[in-house]
Amino acid sequence: MTMAFRSKLAAAGLVLGGIALAAGLAFAQPPAFFRIATGGTAGTYYPIGSLIAHAISAPPQLVATAVASNGSVANINAIIGGTAESGFVQADVAYWAYSATGVYEGKPKVADLRSIANLYPESVHLVVRKASNIRSVADLRGKTISFDEPGSGTLLNAKAILNAFGLTGSDISMEFLKPNEAAEKMRDGSVDAFFFTGGFPAAAISELASTGSGIEILPISGPQVEKLFKEFPFFAADEIPAGTYKNADAVKTIAVGAHWVTSTKVSADTVYAVTKALWNDKTRAALDAGHAKGRLIRKETALSGLLGVPLHPGAERFYKEAGLLK
Repeated sequence: MTMAFRSKLAAAGLVLGGIALAAGLAFAQPPAFFRIATGGTAGTYYPIGSLIAHAISAPPQLVATAVASNGSVANINAIIGGTAESGFVQADVAYWAYSATGVYEGKPKVADLRSIANLYPESVHLVVRKASNIRSVADLRGKTISFDEPGSGTLLNAKAILNAFGLTGSDISMEFLKPNEAAEKMRDGSVDAFFFTGGFPAAAISELASTGSGIEILPISGPQVEKLFKEFPFFAADEIPAGTYKNADAVKTIAVGAHWVTSTKVSADTVYAVTKALWNDKTRAALDAGHAKGRLIRKETALSGLLGVPLHPGAERFYKEAGLLK
């Protein structure tokens, strides 16, 4: 073997070794884990979160997971505490947390909270048995009602609605159950009604509607609701269409936006990658095929109703590239 040939082999070895080392370093870098705090498995946040997490994951660079939780308030607590990088939160709860108003009055402002996107409208459901004599919010007086779990946006919405209709905690018996548990209690007669704020159709309500004597969704409308709109600008008029739940008529109700939020502690590069992946063709196909509310998650409305919670710099970068921000 000539000296020249040995030199060429040595040089090639150095090049190959450098490539191997670079590849080894690339694979040695830990993936960016991005947890999405959602809600109960019988609601809407969890299935939507699971769809999005699966669609945006691109291992080893990004691994997204949907995590079941108690809902909006709990999700903000998880983001603050570092047990989730992001979460789905009702617009009202996000606004209160960032501005230290509403249920956060007297508490420190959640100054690190940042927006990724507005997702879809969440409808307030007030569910009763079809055979019951409950026909309006006023008829709830003296009844046993479930408000969802502590830490949920549903609980906050339900209390605001009852107050608008002149009902307080002393006028009713309160339970704090997730929709699937409330549905079970309704079947055995120990719960008369339950609230749920979320995208329709909700699995627990669909299942309840298809068994037994059926359900009705009570209207949340009238002059009391007009007063509610003035006090809480994040509420909007809404309608749950006929047939959304088996044999249930169309009903007027109210809705609040579902927002995806994160923290300033998460890097701009990570949030940019997440936001870009949310609006790619793969995620679009998954949302369109996976859930009725997925079809309402549109890039064109991503910035609607964010109500003062600033965009994360990573999300802002994407929306500027996409021409949605100047």
